[in-house]
Amino acid sequence: MPGGNGRRVAVVAGCRTPFCRAGTVLKDVRAVDLARLAARELVHRTNLDGAEVDQVIWGQVVPSALVPNVGREVSLLPQFPKEIPAYSLNRACASANQAVTAAHDQIVLGHADVILAGGVESLSDIPILASRRLADILVEASKAKTAVQRVKAFAKMRPRDLIPVSPAIAEPSTGETMGQSAEKMAKENRISREAQDRWALRSHQLAAQGSADGRLTAEIVPVFPSRPGDPIVTEDNGIRRDTSLEQMAKLKPVFDRRYGSVTAANSSPLTDGAAAVLLMNGEAARALGYEPLAYVRSYAIGAVDPGWQLLQAPVFTVPRALERAGVAWKDLGLIEIHEAFAAQVLSNLKGFEERGWEINEDIINVMGGSIAIGHPFGATGGRLVTTLANEMKRRDVQFGLISVCAQGGMASAIVLERR
Repeated sequence: MPGGNGRRVAVVAGCRTPFCRAGTVLKDVRAVDLARLAARELVHRTNLDGAEVDQVIWGQVVPSALVPNVGREVSLLPQFPKEIPAYSLNRACASANQAVTAAHDQIVLGHADVILAGGVESLSDIPILASRRLADILVEASKAKTAVQRVKAFAKMRPRDLIPVSPAIAEPSTGETMGQSAEKMAKENRISREAQDRWALRSHQLAAQGSADGRLTAEIVPVFPSRPGDPIVTEDNGIRRDTSLEQMAKLKPVFDRRYGSVTAANSSPLTDGAAAVLLMNGEAARALGYEPLAYVRSYAIGAVDPGWQLLQAPVFTVPRALERAGVAWKDLGLIEIHEAFAAQVLSNLKGFEERGWEINEDIINVMGGSIAIGHPFGATGGRLVTTLANEMKRRDVQFGLISVCAQGGMASAIVLERR
C-alpha cells in the first residue's frame, strides 16, 4: 500500500546469475564479482542511467574479510557515480528480502526514488578462520620487538593450533543445524519421507519446465569463464531433470541416520549466485518511461524461539503481511515459498492450513523452488521477487506473496500487487 505521502514502490525489473552448486562451475568467481555482474546486467537490460540510482542495498550472509561491504563495491561500478551511498546487510536467508524492504522504506519516506537492491553468496569461498590460540600467537608475534621475542611466541605453537575453523550452518543459541531443525519439524508435524520426496521431485520438475520454456532462463545473465576454454555458465546446475521418486528413496537420511527423513534430495543445496532488483517510486518509474512489473503492497518480519521449530516463523509472519495489505489468503493468485527443506515447506503449509486457509498447490512455486534451483543465502530473496513479479505479469495476477524462513527463527513475507 502507498505510504502516508502516497508514494508507491514499484518492482521495475530484476535479474540474476545462474545459481550453481557450491564447489562447481562458479567456485572460482568471487562473491563481489557475481554481485557486480548481476547489477551491471540489470542496468544494461533496463537502459538505466546510473546517475538516476539513489542508493544500493545488498544482502550477504557470509561476507569476505577482504570485501566486507559488497554493496559499496557494487555501487562503485563504472555505470554509477562514485557518490551513490551503499551498504550491506544480513538477515540470514531473507537478506535480499530485507534489502528490498529497506529500499521500499527509503522510497516511501521520500529519501530516494531509485534503488538497486539485491544479494549475493559464494559458498565456495567461505572464510576459513584460524583457531583462537593461533590468532593470539600471531598477534603476540606481530607485536614482538626483537627476533628472540618473535621466536618465543612461535615456540608456543602446537600442531592442533593449525587446524582451521570453518563457519558452521548452525544456530549459535542452540547449536542445532538447519538440517537438524528440519528433521525435528518433520517429526513434530508428522511430515512423511514420501511427502518430502514428492515435494522435492515437484520442485525439480517445475524448475526444469520453467527453464525449458525460457521463463527462468530469461532472468539469468551468463557468467563468462575466467580461464580460456572453460564453458560459459548460462543456467542453474542443480535442477535434476531425470530424477525420480525411486532414486530419491535410495538416499539415506543425513541428520538422523536411524529415524530421520531429511535427505540431500529433499533439501536445498549450498549454492553460489547473485540477484539484483530495481525498485522505484511509482511516479519516478513512469517519468523515466518504465512499466512496473508489480508494486510492493506490504511486508512483515517475524521471529520465533530458535529452540522451537526454527523454520516455522512464516506461519505467524505471513498473516501479518496479509493483514497489512488488506488482502486475504484466498485473494492470492501466486505464492513463492522459499524451499530450505521440503519438510519446512510442508510444515509451513500445514500451519497455514490449520488457520483455515485452503492450500492450492497449483499457484505455489509454479517454476520450482530452492530445492531445485539452489539457495545462495544472501541472494534467494532477489530471485523470488523477480520470478514472482514476472509471473504475475504473465498471468495478470493481482496479488502475489513471497514467504521466506531464515536462520535464527526469523521470517520475511512480502505481498506484491499488479493493479
